[in-house]
Amino acid sequence: MRTHIGSVEGKRRQTGSRGAVTIVWLCTLWSIVTLVCSLLATLRAAEAQPQAKVPRIGFLGSSSPSPYEPIIDALRQGMRELGWVEGHNVTIEFRWAEGELERLPALAAALARLEVDVIVTQGTPAAIAAKHATQTLPIIFVQVGDPLGSGLITSLARPGGNLTGLSLLAFELDAKRLEMLKEAMPKASRVAVLWHPDFSPHVEGLHGLKSAAQALGVELQPVAFRRPQDFEAGIAAMSQGGADALLVMGHPMTFNAATHLAELAMRGRLPAIALYREFAQAGGLV
Repeated sequence: MRTHIGSVEGKRRQTGSRGAVTIVWLCTLWSIVTLVCSLLATLRAAEAQPQAKVPRIGFLGSSSPSPYEPIIDALRQGMRELGWVEGHNVTIEFRWAEGELERLPALAAALARLEVDVIVTQGTPAAIAAKHATQTLPIIFVQVGDPLGSGLITSLARPGGNLTGLSLLAFELDAKRLEMLKEAMPKASRVAVLWHPDFSPHVEGLHGLKSAAQALGVELQPVAFRRPQDFEAGIAAMSQGGADALLVMGHPMTFNAATHLAELAMRGRLPAIALYREFAQAGGLV
């Protein structure tokens, strides 16, 4: 299967931050619906039987389902418009890790054992878990920051394997977010970065941030997390370490905790920027 690496994050430059998330998700949803329905149509044609089995889609999420309810509803609506109605001629099996990423391998393996016809994954950790669980079932990934660096594909030109999907290129824009933070806080000289040291896109993204920080005359203060319980102590350490502002790198755990992180940043009097609209809506600076 060829891998389609689509970058929709660049739409931010055309629309500004307001409305960018909506555009990103509209593009993402249309791509997901198109890919999934194309696969289902192929399966239907291949079986070509009057009593063909009802196709099953496996959905593996790194995060919690509640923030994604509008997205899932829109996904169902898009599929209905193309003739695929859940509970009638297609079944969707949802599995959510609730931010507990250690659960993903078992959840992915369970979907593989169900012999679903296609697996849709949300987030890099879920895509990696699905890849390890099956080398034969088609996998469609979304919200993957760096499919090449994460080992999901071998190259952009010849990805190989059984994966296809979309990349947000979110971590390539962390340097731009740092620049925006500096513009908003021109006197800031020390910026804390909330990152996961075992998450390969963060490791590579942090290297890029260091180069950008040097050009901006800013000192970075990386503060690591490995579980949501680390957030409160981490942000307290940022304040104690003299940080003037905070940059939150994108991750399923930081997405789930966007509102909580915004509250912690305000409590620590840290102007902050993050990938997520929910963070700004909860009181984060940008």
